[in-house]
Amino acid sequence: MISGRNGSRLRPRAQAKKSQTREGSSAQRRFRLGTFCLAAVLLSTAGCSAIKAPVPKDPDALAEYKAANDPYEPLNRKMFNMTMKFDKWALRPMAKAYVWAVPRPVRNSLGNLVRTMNEPSVFFNDVGAGKPRRAGDMFVRWCVNMTVGLGGLIDVAKMAGFPHHDNDAGMTLANWGIPAGPYLFLPMGPSSIRDGIGYAIDQGLSPWDYVPRGYGLVSFNWAYNLFGVVHARSEHLDELDALERDALDPYATIRSAYQQQRRAQAEAIKNDNRATVPDWYH
Repeated sequence: MISGRNGSRLRPRAQAKKSQTREGSSAQRRFRLGTFCLAAVLLSTAGCSAIKAPVPKDPDALAEYKAANDPYEPLNRKMFNMTMKFDKWALRPMAKAYVWAVPRPVRNSLGNLVRTMNEPSVFFNDVGAGKPRRAGDMFVRWCVNMTVGLGGLIDVAKMAGFPHHDNDAGMTLANWGIPAGPYLFLPMGPSSIRDGIGYAIDQGLSPWDYVPRGYGLVSFNWAYNLFGVVHARSEHLDELDALERDALDPYATIRSAYQQQRRAQAEAIKNDNRATVPDWYH
């Protein structure tokens, strides 16, 4: 279900044989942006009470309404319920089967592989956020793991003093002072207007979209992204089970946790003024 922002949204990267490139590339781009465009169309009809929650008149209720930043709660809750049903009947069983069949050390290596392949977009967002040291560390990390680390299967860069850090276009926009806008729950998980736009930007930042044609990479792409979703879900089996079991309102709990996490991430990036040499040098 929630692959996260901060973890990690996994996106198709179009690569195809010469005869398939234009058709496959355009189809994948339509799929990537389809969810966000659908949300935009629905929000354009926000006058409907089934989509937009009425603004409370009671002062206490109004304060709570503003703090939640969720004017489209009726629509978001419907999307949340649909996503949870899909998770219950499809994604969670696949994740449990994956955990059962694949030993933890192998899962860790595969998770490192997925993360390494997504790190070029982190580098570009570090540059966009005006953080050259972060960008430099990420560039070195990616180069080391793609070579000595066998494509990321082994996190050699972390051992060398270059641990992974997260960033995305939504966080870059946040560091530019752009507000988050209303909360949204999309099929990919919790988001916002700003983070939805950032998600679209991240697609253009991924160098895998520009890999030369051929070599049957489209099939690899879809398999890789499907695996990434299942792997991300497997990392949160216990947490989401506990959330559904114990939370009085799982939707509100996820919303609050997501918003707090995104604010904390933006603040951490803003305050990250690391030195010109990595920690291990000292």
